Amino acid sequence: MKLLNGKEVKEKVLADLKEKLGKINRQLGLVVIQIGDDAASSVYVKQKQKMAMELGYNFQHLKFDSNISQADLLNEISKLNNDDLVDGILIQMPIPKHLDSKIVQNAICYYKDVDGLTDINIGRLVHNVDSLVPCTPKGIMRMLEYYNIDVVGKHVVIVGRSDLVGKPLANLMINKNATVTLCHSMTKDLNKITKKADILVIAIGKEKFIGRDFVKKGAVVIDVGINRKADGSLCGDVDFDDVKDIVSYITPVPCGVGPMTVALLGENTYKAYRLRCDDKNL
Repeated sequence: MKLLNGKEVKEKVLADLKEKLGKINRQLGLVVIQIGDDAASSVYVKQKQKMAMELGYNFQHLKFDSNISQADLLNEISKLNNDDLVDGILIQMPIPKHLDSKIVQNAICYYKDVDGLTDINIGRLVHNVDSLVPCTPKGIMRMLEYYNIDVVGKHVVIVGRSDLVGKPLANLMINKNATVTLCHSMTKDLNKITKKADILVIAIGKEKFIGRDFVKKGAVVIDVGINRKADGSLCGDVDFDDVKDIVSYITPVPCGVGPMTVALLGENTYKAYRLRCDDKNL
């Protein structure tokens, strides 16, 4: 068993990115919009800020009261869309229930949508056209590349069909010629399907849900889940100790997929800048 070390890959991604950033003549701008005082969201925003500061980005954390109207929020997004010094815009989820997340996300110009969640970017991904892609699935693909794990012709089973991880990852894998099975809460005989996976990705948010009865010997296991236990420690959706002696590669929790998500946000901000520069229509 070998560990897929997200921290190590993150450092490589950021080092390559710093080299590219050194060749442009201005500071890139990243804006994270937070609505309300969700404690977990505040932690994630600080992680993004730390990454942005390391890369020399102009980072703005715009925090709005939880009762902001949708019209006022859309107006703020419009201002950022029209600001040439802002390259990337991200809505920190979750947002209050009185706001329509789809409308809010789609209000962001697709070429500033560093979360890759606008309908345009999702459509471009499905059609295998260069686009901004959600950071976590993009980070998973980058990690597999770093460790020379080829997905061509492999059976990839993804458990979890979220817009942020499962669905975009399925499309990224298909675009790389993998054979993909996407499972979810209504899937029957789940373990019979996951045991056929050459590469198994779990993103469901259930503590240690996946044990050795779900995993084929020699499989590559990517654990996207981050769950906080009663003692305050973190664990994934996979029972690491139960499967570690039968897998070929596995991501630890923490220090697996998590660091990649933040690193790829930095890369997406640079890519958003490049897309604006290269698209003559913008």
